Amino acid sequence: MNQDYQQGNLVELDIIDLSHSGDGVGKLDGKAIFVPDTVTGDRIVSRLTHVKKQYAYGKLQEIISPSPHRIRPNCIVADKCGGCQWQHISAEYQLTAKENQVIQALKRLGGFENPPVLPILSSPEILGYRNKATYPLRRSTTGNVQAGYYQRNTHQLINLNQCPIQDPRLNPILAQVKQDIQAQGWSIYNETTGTGKLRHLGLRIGKRTGEILLTLVSTSKNLTHFQQQAESWLQRYPDLVGVSVNYNPHQGNKIFGEETFNSVGRLYLTETFGELNFQLSSDTFFQVNTEAAEILLKVLLDKLCLTGKENLVDAYCGVGTFTLPLAKKVAQAVGIESNKNAIEQGKNNADMNGINNVKFYQGTVEKILPFLNLDPDIIVLDPPRKGCDRNVIHTLKEISPPIIIYISCQPSTLARDLEKLCQQDLYTLEWIQPIDFFPQTPHVESVALIRHNLD
Repeated sequence: MNQDYQQGNLVELDIIDLSHSGDGVGKLDGKAIFVPDTVTGDRIVSRLTHVKKQYAYGKLQEIISPSPHRIRPNCIVADKCGGCQWQHISAEYQLTAKENQVIQALKRLGGFENPPVLPILSSPEILGYRNKATYPLRRSTTGNVQAGYYQRNTHQLINLNQCPIQDPRLNPILAQVKQDIQAQGWSIYNETTGTGKLRHLGLRIGKRTGEILLTLVSTSKNLTHFQQQAESWLQRYPDLVGVSVNYNPHQGNKIFGEETFNSVGRLYLTETFGELNFQLSSDTFFQVNTEAAEILLKVLLDKLCLTGKENLVDAYCGVGTFTLPLAKKVAQAVGIESNKNAIEQGKNNADMNGINNVKFYQGTVEKILPFLNLDPDIIVLDPPRKGCDRNVIHTLKEISPPIIIYISCQPSTLARDLEKLCQQDLYTLEWIQPIDFFPQTPHVESVALIRHNLD
């Protein structure tokens, strides 16, 4: 076997680590080789596919000796589908790897020599936990309607009739709806030509209530006989409470458009979270792992020891997922969110639960936060994966609240932002709690508390 560092060559590797993106990591002549579908402890043969000066990517060809952390995947297309990367890794080692991912990000990117990372908390369910699935639609070469996830790093669709990480109550709907779309003869969107109508099939379920929404994302507002088909779906599935069309005529990767049209039933489902009732529409941002998100909420309530006298600001608040349960424990709460629909839903959710000590403001955090007529004791941050805008960091330093809570699904941007906030000893990182929101994937959620170093 040629062990030269050349593209196309077969090489033997010992997998010694997992990267933040989920690939196994081996070494050849001191250079890192990233190989998907492997795990620490594997000895493998890999074909080098992309070779750079200091690192390369390889494809798994053969497992010479398997790692003790390797298991048989639950899904027959686990090695092809881009939905889950880690079904071949034991649940215990997934937790170890994710906790280490957070520690290493804080050390390498945040400059925290001994980061106070607490032992990771596992998800109550490692399969069937997702309350939402949005499947791209395609037509096969034989003309059949397909729905599934893209193969990793491609737009090659892997057709699915069920998915082991989504709520199992959604599986029968996925399989049957594809057949019904086929029977109706509705055209399927072609991303290359920009022609066709149906782009995605969206399913969402209330884990606690069992209520389900079905949404078709379409480039057209008019689908022949859609009303009759929607009524048929509503009759067939007792837990289905609404069928709608989301209108997205624009090219690009954005899934949902700005308009959603109700056909039959409701535009929202109800869900219970943190002992409160929420209304969620098909495009509402809500944590996909309901039970794990409640663990995070419990961590916050246990660690903050709220007295009922605090003023709290929840930046990037969405529909009030954390704002409203926390508002019940403080004197006054404020939610900031750029999405107009989310703000309206947040207000409705507050009214529905009789919570009258919270105000919602629509706009970006960097524009709203500096002008709040409120002296916050606690600011909660839950930004997107890219982290906080630098103007938000600047404003936080100027406001200097006693406590900042930072919730993140991206350890690298979390570490970067915490490092900025803790500069000049302005804040101290007291603890960070990783939680496994996304079993079978390399993604990990974390919540951190930093406290102001008062004079």
